[in-house]
Amino acid sequence: MKRILLAGVSLAAFGLSNVAQAADAGKGPCPYGGDPYKNYNCLDAYLGSDFLSRFINYYRLEWGHDAAPADPKAPPGRRAYWPATPQSIPPYPFTEWPYGGTTTIGVTRPSSVDSPLMVALGNTPAGSWMNDNHIQVYGWLNAGGNFSTNTVRGGNSPAAYSYNPNTVQLDQAVLYIERLPDTVQKDHIDWGFRLAPIYGENYRYTTAYGLWSYQLLNQNKNNGYDMPMAYGEVFIPQIAEGLLVRFGRYISIPDIEAQLAPNNYMYSHSMTYTFDNYTNTGIQSTLALDKNWMVQLGVSVGTEAMPWHYGAKIANPFPNPLYPGTTMPKDPGAVPSVTGGVRWTSDSGNDNVYVVADGINGGQWGYNNLQWYGLTYYHKFNDQWHVSFETYNLHQNNVLNANNPNAVAAFAAGGTPFSPQVMPFNSPFFAQCSSATVFSCKAEVQTYLMYLSYKASPLDNISYRAEFYDDKQGQRTGTKTRYVETGIGWQHWFSPQIEIRPEVSYYKSLDGFAFNGNANLGIPNSRNYAIIGSADIIIHF
Repeated sequence: MKRILLAGVSLAAFGLSNVAQAADAGKGPCPYGGDPYKNYNCLDAYLGSDFLSRFINYYRLEWGHDAAPADPKAPPGRRAYWPATPQSIPPYPFTEWPYGGTTTIGVTRPSSVDSPLMVALGNTPAGSWMNDNHIQVYGWLNAGGNFSTNTVRGGNSPAAYSYNPNTVQLDQAVLYIERLPDTVQKDHIDWGFRLAPIYGENYRYTTAYGLWSYQLLNQNKNNGYDMPMAYGEVFIPQIAEGLLVRFGRYISIPDIEAQLAPNNYMYSHSMTYTFDNYTNTGIQSTLALDKNWMVQLGVSVGTEAMPWHYGAKIANPFPNPLYPGTTMPKDPGAVPSVTGGVRWTSDSGNDNVYVVADGINGGQWGYNNLQWYGLTYYHKFNDQWHVSFETYNLHQNNVLNANNPNAVAAFAAGGTPFSPQVMPFNSPFFAQCSSATVFSCKAEVQTYLMYLSYKASPLDNISYRAEFYDDKQGQRTGTKTRYVETGIGWQHWFSPQIEIRPEVSYYKSLDGFAFNGNANLGIPNSRNYAIIGSADIIIHF
């Protein structure tokens, strides 16, 4: 989900051309002390004429406000008959109940992101060209730190996103280059695209095998770069209430949470989100049947895998019944896969149910080849309270058995695509099968997650998180155990451009030690609990 403001909220909601219109209108008298919140025609005079002044003054203008000045000439930001907008930014990280794989149908206009950078460019030749072509460039810087009962490097895992305990880090520096298709109108085919490079500690959670993955899988770098989104889109409004087709690499369609920092209630992430599908590469279609129902269908090459890894071969010097013969696929999970979803929203916009099957194929053990089946549900009680719920089951088949000496020997000798000879810092773990006699087994996870959120003020959101995570064979976290986790966070916005998120979370592994260790460094887990206090800041530009 992107950070979109609705009509009547942002000067950018009508495009940068309105800045030029405001400049002409602002040449006359400007009452109310030149305050653009009281008279929109004062905006350009307030901002100034040079790039740096406009950039700084826009932060100054929005400080303490929960929205940009309202443009009275902006067209409607959503279809009049569409379900009501359930939330707002601020204080929440979204306006529409989240769903993935598509620009939000029925509520997105081109040039609709509230951005200091785009405003600063508004009266330049580059800004005029981008405005004429509905292209936007914006992003954010996100940094944070944590205090933890864990002490060893990587010891916060399986908690995320703070991999290293008791550190301050650059989580992510993100730049979006995009054109949004106009999904409100119903009279012409429109198109869009997005490129989203990212740099920082969080790259380790978005890495796809075959796209700069050496940084994590061969070097285990603390900071790295990735491109979790690089896609094009076509919107065809003449089919039902609109068909949008996305192609390229994109965020996987399910989940309450997302990789990009501004899209989340809290700084940390649930375990539910940490260990499931992140990105797919392929084609994803979303069809709005009517104002309440949407259906999705997509084809990809699996999860966190690049197409060029399908069918690649490496030597197999050790007999392995999973990969008979002398060669084997580099990534058995990089195969044609299907994604499907159904979404329902009530007329009031207060209720939303989203059922998804993501990355479905034969389920052979591959790099994060996760067979995901689950749903999310949102309910808004009133303007102050709402609840978000998610549950899923995921699995992989034929995962090597950590309790079988032959399987361990096959791994050590290079008998799997993920052996130390291929990737010394291996992400996919063994399965801890119930019997030592089997060479491999099905690895499965069942999870339940809830957020209860309270709007304390137009700039403040308090979120309580509770979850149960059952790693039945230990393949996702490295420990065969059930987990319970709970935390509370405060999301405070100084303006629509700057926010902080302090929080504290408690993690407990019920069936064994799962914290304060690092398998890559040969450090065994030594604790069955973790208490992590953390906070971050997001500065949008």
